[in-house]
Amino acid sequence: MVKRNTSAPASWSRISMSCAAAPDSPKSPRSQLGCNLSVTSSCQKSPSGLVPLPPSDRLAPCLAEESDTLAEKEVPANLTQIQSKYAYFHPCIQTELEHDDPKSTREIFLRGWKIEERMLAVFSKCLPALANLQAVHLWKVGLTDLSLLSLIAILPNCPNLKTLTLEGNPLAEGSFYRLIGEESTLAHVSLRNNNIGNADAKLIGQALSTLKSSNKSLVSLILSFNHISDLGAGYIAEGLRLNRSLLCLSLAHNQIGDQGTLKLAEVLGPFALTHTEVVERRRLLLEKESQERSRSPLRHADAKSSERPSSLVSNTTIDKLQSAKQSKSGSKKKEPLKKEEKAQANTAGGGGVVGGPAFVPAKKEDAKQAKKSVSLPLVVSTPEQKVVRGKGTKSGAKEKRSLLPELEVVEPTEIVNPLLEQAEHRDGKVFLPGNRVLINLNLTWNQITEQGLKAFLAAMESQQQASKSTAGVKSQTGLLRLSLGKNRFPPDSKTFAKLQELMLPRDPTYSQLSKAPDEELAVPS
Repeated sequence: MVKRNTSAPASWSRISMSCAAAPDSPKSPRSQLGCNLSVTSSCQKSPSGLVPLPPSDRLAPCLAEESDTLAEKEVPANLTQIQSKYAYFHPCIQTELEHDDPKSTREIFLRGWKIEERMLAVFSKCLPALANLQAVHLWKVGLTDLSLLSLIAILPNCPNLKTLTLEGNPLAEGSFYRLIGEESTLAHVSLRNNNIGNADAKLIGQALSTLKSSNKSLVSLILSFNHISDLGAGYIAEGLRLNRSLLCLSLAHNQIGDQGTLKLAEVLGPFALTHTEVVERRRLLLEKESQERSRSPLRHADAKSSERPSSLVSNTTIDKLQSAKQSKSGSKKKEPLKKEEKAQANTAGGGGVVGGPAFVPAKKEDAKQAKKSVSLPLVVSTPEQKVVRGKGTKSGAKEKRSLLPELEVVEPTEIVNPLLEQAEHRDGKVFLPGNRVLINLNLTWNQITEQGLKAFLAAMESQQQASKSTAGVKSQTGLLRLSLGKNRFPPDSKTFAKLQELMLPRDPTYSQLSKAPDEELAVPS
């Protein structure tokens, strides 16, 4: 038994004791060898006797076996965690079905699976056959400009496909703008993490709107996690000048500073038209005036015939109008006969003698019946119907309600060119009210400072004044949600506080009770 060294810690003596007792204990040769080695290696000869070595040198051989067993147990657990964490990134194809029928596919997800021309040829035959297909998500599938054109050719054959997500697919020529052209039917497009730069942003802005054309179907566009700077933000703002369909735009995680913010804020408020825009506006006004003059004789003729503004009336509705008029004329002719019958019924029933006590109530009944008989011509009735007191008016009302939807002919709604909006003339320039269709703008994680905040504050104040002036009138709402978190302005900015006071009450997703006080310092993102 090894004596305990007073200068050594208690743990050292315990280890030395266990190792010294190893030969007497029944253990395997490997364990005996390990303990003997630990004893010999843990001590060195010196003139004064055995001196223990530091714990790091002595514990390593003894605990090697235990660490190996622990490592073997931890490896499978770590592997399962890693596999579950990164299972999303494994190449896979997933589908979302409405029911067990494969043809009821609603969404398709492709992740990490490279799409080649052969697969696109298969898609051209499979996707149009899915009548319920609404969304396609492609994440890192190795798209090229040529394969994107093949994919775009498939989209018109899928009428219900409204959502397309292309993320992690950078293109050499930046052909993403072809997805949102004038003839596009997509409503939601996501282009995150595609290395979109200023040149690509210029093409996307031109696809949103120009003087001659504009996209009329796109509702939301996500351009976050790209490389768009102030120049690219200006191109996007140019596209928003005459676009009146886009509701949500995300430019988060880009490189947009104050100059690009000024361009975006300018579009949201009243802005002056350029010379080319003024010329185009005058041409459209002249064209509209000439069309109204050519349609004016037809309107007068339609007003005399149908007593309504001119519209495309079908033959069935004209026949119904004529039958309704004939029924009304027939009811008017029967009205005097009904009055005579009621008068005879009153006299035969002893309505009262002149000067008698029963004469006064008879007059009241006649007055009530006369009032009811006056309302009869308003009821569209047929000869087979029986006029009953109190029931005739209800049945007539039901018939009128049933006829109203059939008689009303809704004209096709034409999207008015923004250049024809009500303009304001001041200082020799023509000002439009601005884009008040966009309701959600996300600019988080950019490079906006106090100067950019002031531009947005001025734009929001102008929108608020315009909404107050048009109170009670159905008009465009303007921006409802503005996300500016994680930018380069101080959290105690007074401009940001004023902007927050304007925007938070307008934000439909903001809840005062669900937010902590420290979270209220940032516009929701």
